[in-house]
Amino acid sequence: MTGILVCIDDTDNLESKGTGHLAEILRQDIESLFGGKTTRITRHQLFVSEDIPYTSHNSTMCFRGDIEDEHLEEMIRYAGELLEKLSAEGSDPGLCVAVEERIKGIDRLINFGSDATCRVLTKEQAYGLAADTGVHLSEHGGTGGGVIGAIAGVGLRLGGNNGRFKGWLDVKEVDRRITVSELISGYDIDEIRSVSGGVPRPEDTVILDERIKTVLLDGLCVLPVKEDISGNKDWKNLSKDEIRKY
Repeated sequence: MTGILVCIDDTDNLESKGTGHLAEILRQDIESLFGGKTTRITRHQLFVSEDIPYTSHNSTMCFRGDIEDEHLEEMIRYAGELLEKLSAEGSDPGLCVAVEERIKGIDRLINFGSDATCRVLTKEQAYGLAADTGVHLSEHGGTGGGVIGAIAGVGLRLGGNNGRFKGWLDVKEVDRRITVSELISGYDIDEIRSVSGGVPRPEDTVILDERIKTVLLDGLCVLPVKEDISGNKDWKNLSKDEIRKY
């Protein structure tokens, strides 16, 4: 199996479903049509500027996967056709597919992703980087400006320290008060990490409030927590507003 990263950007408009919805369709199709195995999608926030056309948030969607090398080119063609078919009117969709073991100059991809979170970049820079690093980059409608976010998203996923996992953690009501070890063993979480200084121990209790979001840190699926101010020495997940910084 060949390890790949797939990222799409700018497939929606203000009235349509978001790019994450289309990324989920593509992820599932890679598994059902090409026998691949994929991981959860991460959402990466890019630079918001009047000089950058975007719909609502200027975010890009990326996921990792494994696929037989013999299906790779067919899958890339299929992905491009899917974007052309399902992307919303007025969008500027872009697709990036990187074969991890074939990337040349991985640091350049990571740096481009980081740059895309804080300044304006161009299509010319994106295509130049794709050629230099050996990744697939293609546009599938409109101005094709989504290629910038698509290759940037691959860089951010490779960097491993940017982005939130798509969707909310589906926690059973009975598990709203749960130990660290039970939370990790029972749910799709690699680590519980404190944002307030302490180190959660396996036997510590985590109080899960509202909707729960995990983030990408050090290449892991991490649930950030803070100390519970009630004084019970418990931990709590971050609020919706607090998680926005990731």
